[in-house]
Amino acid sequence: MTCIPKDTIAHGGKAVYGAPLGILMLEARFPRIPGDMGNATTWPFPVLYRVVRGASPEKVVLNEAKGLLPDFIAAAQDLVSLGAEAITTNCGFLSLFQRELSAAAGVPVATSSIMQVGWVQAMLPPGKRVGIVTVCGAALTPAHLASAGAPLDTPCAGTENGREFFRVLIKAEKEDMDIELARQDILDAGKALVARHADVGAIVLECTNMPPYAAALRESLGLPVYDIYSMINWFHAGLRPQKFGR
Repeated sequence: MTCIPKDTIAHGGKAVYGAPLGILMLEARFPRIPGDMGNATTWPFPVLYRVVRGASPEKVVLNEAKGLLPDFIAAAQDLVSLGAEAITTNCGFLSLFQRELSAAAGVPVATSSIMQVGWVQAMLPPGKRVGIVTVCGAALTPAHLASAGAPLDTPCAGTENGREFFRVLIKAEKEDMDIELARQDILDAGKALVARHADVGAIVLECTNMPPYAAALRESLGLPVYDIYSMINWFHAGLRPQKFGR
């Protein structure tokens, strides 16, 4: 009998290979510049995307994604059936669905950038705490924080009173965006946060559209800034650990 070397056998079971991370996307039409979670060139590894139809940013952020959980579960399960080994989302406000999505998907799930708050807090010196810059401070509730494992008294500041970021991303008033105005909205929110809370020692950006502006915020405030990009690179590292030579 002829023996076939084991290293010549390719094993199946998936529809798509080489992209272990699945991203659940809200349905929106605003521009996704490099650094935005929804721009595939942002990632140094392949990802799988699935748009959840009807899940507009306004519904998810301002209306707590009411009625959308079954749609997100179905989309997550679809990504897993394609080959995703872990799931994330492109809106930090979906922390509300953390427990349900992880239970339904059957793989690791990281719904929100604000899951980093607890990790970053553990690294800060005594007397310092984490602050959150979010797309909408008025809509980020204790329930969102609790679902992400963040302290309920975490100080937050939003961009809802700015000139560009909120009205393009959440209110969908237009499909183009002035990047400089959007950057300024985020800088203004960060400055307002530290002005109100002098004990803030690091920033976590809730919104997955904010990474393009993280470096500018770091330079402006002189504080460490963490976002969905930092979190997902860490998340993916567990799916595909670096191999080192002996």
